[in-house]
Amino acid sequence: MANRAHEWMQKKITARRRVFGIISVMRLQLDIRHFLSHDAGAFAQFVKYGIVGVLSTCVQTGVFYLLAATLLLCLGSDDWAVRYLGLPSVEISDAVRAMRACVATAIGFVAANIFCWIMNRLFVFRPGRYKWYVEFGMFFGAATFATVVALGVMNVLIKYAGMMTSLAVVIEIIVSFFVNFFVRKFFIFKG
Repeated sequence: MANRAHEWMQKKITARRRVFGIISVMRLQLDIRHFLSHDAGAFAQFVKYGIVGVLSTCVQTGVFYLLAATLLLCLGSDDWAVRYLGLPSVEISDAVRAMRACVATAIGFVAANIFCWIMNRLFVFRPGRYKWYVEFGMFFGAATFATVVALGVMNVLIKYAGMMTSLAVVIEIIVSFFVNFFVRKFFIFKG
C-alpha cells in the first residue's frame, strides 16, 4: 500500500513537472515573441538594432571576401585573410588592388543594407512613416551619410592621430552604428 502511494505521488510530481515545463516553454515563447515585436521597448529595440547591425556587418564582410577571393581578386599575400583563412592572393599594383577592393566593398555595402533594411522593418523599427520605396531610399541615404561621417572620423584618426588602422576601423564601425541608429529611429521609421 505504501509503495502504491509512493508511485501515485511520483506520477503526480512528474505530471506537475510536465505542466510547469510546458508553461515555462510557453512563457519563454511569449517573451521571445514580445522581444521580436515592435512593442518591446526602447532597450530591446536598441539590442535588436545591434544584433541586426552585427549580422549586416557579417553580410558585408562575407560578400566582400567572397568577391575578393573570386571575381575581384584583391588580396595581397600579406593580407591576414590569406594567411589565416587560406584565401587566394594576387600580385597586382596597389592602385588596381584598391579599386577592386572598393568595388567589392560597394557591392557588400549594397547587399548588407538591403538585408539590414528588411530586418529593421521586420524586427526593430515600426515601418510606415513613409511609403516603402521612400523609406528604402532614405535608409540607403542614411547608411551612405553614416558611412561618409564614419570614414571621415577614421581618416582623421589614422592620418592625424597616427592610430592603428584596425582600431580606427573599429571606431568607424561604432560611429556608423550610432549615426545610423539615430537617423533611422528619428527620421526614417516611426520609432
